Amino acid sequence: MTPAKPRVLLVTDLAYQARGRRYCDEDIQLSARLREDFDVALCHPLDAAALMDSFDLVLVRNSGPVLEHLAAYRDFRARALERGTRVYTQLTGRADQAGKQYLLDLTAAGYPVIPTVDRAADLDRLPVVPEYVVKPKLGADSIGLRIVPREQLDTVAYDQDVLVQPLVPFRYEVSFYFVDDAFLYALHAPDPERRWHLEPYEPTAADLEFARRFIAWNTVEHGIQRVDACRTPEGALLLVELEDLNPYLSLDLVDPAVRDRFVDALKAALHALATKP
Repeated sequence: MTPAKPRVLLVTDLAYQARGRRYCDEDIQLSARLREDFDVALCHPLDAAALMDSFDLVLVRNSGPVLEHLAAYRDFRARALERGTRVYTQLTGRADQAGKQYLLDLTAAGYPVIPTVDRAADLDRLPVVPEYVVKPKLGADSIGLRIVPREQLDTVAYDQDVLVQPLVPFRYEVSFYFVDDAFLYALHAPDPERRWHLEPYEPTAADLEFARRFIAWNTVEHGIQRVDACRTPEGALLLVELEDLNPYLSLDLVDPAVRDRFVDALKAALHALATKP
């Protein structure tokens, strides 16, 4: 008798509209590959809490910004933690899973991150530049983000849980993709004006050391993480975002061999989680 495959509930919003990208295509293709090893069912994030008890694992993928279903996400998270549900990525991430507070924490700890404050009294800690980025602590996909001239910073409503960062010049953006603590590939946007026109990127040893610092800081044992950074004109990397909830993977832009390696790593990680005591 053929042994039963582990059952995976893949949480995704196939109807989510992203600017310039079709997130649903990635999850459709990824689920097809995962079916080689698992029994896979797809569900909307609003249904995850009700369905998860019938599965061995929950894999959260392109489920869209939780702002659009915050109460349902918090209910899913609370139930999963209470019941010990195996969720990939694990729900103890300290980065985007918990909002943007980590940017303040990393700034205070001296990590190479775009300097970030959330109080008018701390604005003098930021570099003096013509414009600043103001965004909500619970923002995602640039929702609520705005650019504010320096002379208008006193109009920002700091009591509404916002962050302020200098609008720093950069040569390009680059993202590093990890399964658990293993680096799999990197992509970059050579043109700052076309941030989603991504191309393969070969990181240096220093680049990987930079990215691994944030993976280590986040202490996530099992999950997919994406480290987003920008390259300054001086050549340094600064963290833009540490995505540990549902990072889009841009798998259609990598070579087939790289994509296969990613899928194999994800399968191995899910098998390990399914058999974890």
